[in-house]
Amino acid sequence: MKAKVSLSTPGYCPDNFGLIDSLRYLKGVGPKIEGLLRRLKVYSLKGLFYYFPVRYQDRREIIPISKLKEGHPSLIRAKIAAVNLRATRRTFFKRKNLFEAILSDGSGSIESVWFNQPYLREYIKAGDTLLIFGKPVRYKGKIQFNAPEYEIINGEEMVNSLNFGRITGFYRLTEGLTQKRIRKIIFETLERYASKMEDVLPFYIRQEKGFPNITRSLKNIHFPSTFEDADLARKRLIFEELFFSQIMVYLRKAKRVLTTGIEFKIETSFIQEIKEKFNFAFTRSQEESASRILRNMTKPHPMHCLLQGDVGSGKTAVAILAIGACAKSNFQVSFMVPTEILAYQHYQTLVNILKDFEFKIDILVSNISKGNRLRIIEGLKKGKIDIIVGTHSLLEEDVEFKHLGLVVIDEQHKFGVAQRALLPQKGINPDCLVMSATPIPRSLALSIYGDLDLSVIRELPPQRKEPKTILAGEKKRAWVYEFVRNKLREGRQAYIVYPVIEESKNQDLHSLEEMYFKLKEVFKEFSVEMFHGRLKKEEKQKVVDDFRRNKINLLVSTTVIEVGVDIENVTTMVVENPERFGLAQLHQLRGRIRRSKFEPNFILIAPEDLSDNAGERLRAIAKINDGFKISEEDLKLRGPGDFFGHFQWGFPEMKIANPLSDLDILTQARRAAYEVIKVDPNLEKPQNKSIRRYLWPLLRNK
Repeated sequence: MKAKVSLSTPGYCPDNFGLIDSLRYLKGVGPKIEGLLRRLKVYSLKGLFYYFPVRYQDRREIIPISKLKEGHPSLIRAKIAAVNLRATRRTFFKRKNLFEAILSDGSGSIESVWFNQPYLREYIKAGDTLLIFGKPVRYKGKIQFNAPEYEIINGEEMVNSLNFGRITGFYRLTEGLTQKRIRKIIFETLERYASKMEDVLPFYIRQEKGFPNITRSLKNIHFPSTFEDADLARKRLIFEELFFSQIMVYLRKAKRVLTTGIEFKIETSFIQEIKEKFNFAFTRSQEESASRILRNMTKPHPMHCLLQGDVGSGKTAVAILAIGACAKSNFQVSFMVPTEILAYQHYQTLVNILKDFEFKIDILVSNISKGNRLRIIEGLKKGKIDIIVGTHSLLEEDVEFKHLGLVVIDEQHKFGVAQRALLPQKGINPDCLVMSATPIPRSLALSIYGDLDLSVIRELPPQRKEPKTILAGEKKRAWVYEFVRNKLREGRQAYIVYPVIEESKNQDLHSLEEMYFKLKEVFKEFSVEMFHGRLKKEEKQKVVDDFRRNKINLLVSTTVIEVGVDIENVTTMVVENPERFGLAQLHQLRGRIRRSKFEPNFILIAPEDLSDNAGERLRAIAKINDGFKISEEDLKLRGPGDFFGHFQWGFPEMKIANPLSDLDILTQARRAAYEVIKVDPNLEKPQNKSIRRYLWPLLRNK
C-alpha cells in the first residue's frame, strides 16, 4: 500500500499526484510528444489537465449532404463511393498530387479533396463510412470539401469520437502536435488519473457556489456535453485560481498587521518645509498619496505601500517626503533603483531637496572604487549614513544597516521576487514603499497587491503636455528626419531609439552603431552622440551630463534610456522597429519626453508587414496616453499568464483567470477568501486543510 503523502513528505509532487515520474510514460506520449508538450509549457499531469481549450466548435449536428451550404462549416456522415489519387501539373519542377473521394449519404453526394497526402489511399477505401467536417467551397460550379477533417467510423458509434458529434475544444499547438493528438492524450489521461486528483477547493465552498467537483469540472471544460457545462466548469476553475491568489493576499496582510513595526513621529511642519524645497506645487493626487503614506508610517505595524503613477506623475517627490520623515526620526533609508543612471539622478535630487536638513546622503553602485565602497559599508553599519541610494549593490551580503527604517524600491517590476524581498530583511520590520510607473487597473492591483496599501497618483503636473504619437512607415523616413531637424533648429533635443546594438543576422533590424554614423551625416549641422548599456560608467555619465546641458542635440540610443534619463528640453523621440517592444515598454519610452512644457512628439517608424498582434499594439499606443488603459490593453493582447508573470509576487500561477474581465468572479473569490482567513487565519480547520496543502510550496518559505 502506498504511504500517505503529507506536507513533510520529501519529494512530494502535487503536480503529478505521486502517480508518474514524467509525462513520457503516459499512453500515447513518449519522449517526442513530451518534448512538444514542454514547448507548450506543459510539464506535469496537472499541467496537462489545466491546458485548457481556447475555443469550442459545435459539431453535434449531422447535416444531410443535400442541405449543405457554401461557406458554412458542417458535419456530414457519408460512405465513400469512389476514391482516386492523381497527379497535378508540375510546379517548380515538383509534381503535386490530389487524393479525391466521392461521398454519399443517400440525400446526395459531394466530392472531397486532400492535397499532397498520397498516403490517404492506404487509409480511406471505397465502402468506408466517414465523418467529415469542413467548410464547403465552390469549385467549377459545384461545392466540394477542400482538405476537411475526417474520421473513419466503420460500424462505430459517433458518440465515441473526440473530434465529431460533440462540442469540440481547440488548443494552442506547436509544430508536430495536432488537435486530434492532444485531444486524445488529454481524454485518456483524464479518464485514468482525474479521479485521483485532490479537489483543493473545499466542499463547503463548492456547495455554496454550486460548483462541480474538480474531476467533473476538468472533464466538462475539455469535453463538454453542453455549452452550459463548459461555462460552469470554466467559472469554477476561474474562481479557484482567483480564490487561492486572494488567500495569499489575506495571509500576507494578516502577517503584516500582527508584526510590530516602527511608529514614526512625523511633524507636519517638517513635511511642509520639504515641500517648499520643490519648485512646483504638489497635485491633489500627490497630496492624497503623501498623506496616506505618512499616516501609515505612524502605525504600529510595518507599512507596505505600493505607489502607482504614470511616468512623470511625481512619485519620487512623494517618496522624498517619506524618506525625509524617516531620516528625521533617526532611522536609515535604503532607496533601491534598477539602473546606475537612475541612482545618480535620484541621489542628486535628494541632495538638492534635502541639503538644508543635514542628512548624510550617499550612493552605492557596482562601479565605485573599492575604498569608497568600504567607507560606505562602514558608514551604513555604524549609522553614519542616513540615506543610501543604490542599485542591486544594496542587496550584497556585506551591506548592513544600524537602524534601517524605510525601504524604497523604484520601478519595482524590474527586480525579481527574491530581490524585492531581500532588502527589507536587512532591518527589523522596516516600512516598505514600492513604486511603479507601470500602473495597473484597481481590480488587478487588488488581486495582485491586495496585501499592500495602494496609493495612486492619477494626475500629471498641470504644466506638462500629453505626447502626440505618430505612426510612420518606412516610406515616411525622410519626413520624420525633417520633422526632427526642425525641432532641433527650434533649440529642442531628440532621441532616436533602436532595439539592438549590433546588426542581427536573423532579424531585419537597423544596427545602432551603423545608423549612428549615418545619422551623423543626416544631421551633420547638429551634435549627435550614441548611448547604450555597454558604455563604461564614466562614458555614460558624460553623455548624460552633456545631453542635459544641451551640448548634445540628438541622442541615438537603445532602451537604456527607458528608465531614469529625464531632460525637460527633449521633446521628440523616434523609435525604430517599435513592433519589437511591448506596450508597457513603449509607454515607458514615451514617458521620457513627457516632462516638458513644450509639446512632445513620439514617432514610431514601423515596417509595412506587421503581424496582427504588433499592429494592434502600435494602434493602441497611438491612441492611448493613459498608463492604466495601456495596462488594460496590454492584458488583452498578452493574456493573463504572460501579463501576471510580469507582476506576481509568488502567487499560484493563473492559467484561465483574467481579473480584468472576470471582475465579478474576482469579487466573489476575494469575499470567500476573506471569510476563510477571518475565522481560520492559520488554515488549521479540517475543512481548510486542502487549501493549506495546495499552498504549501508557497507558504513554507514565508
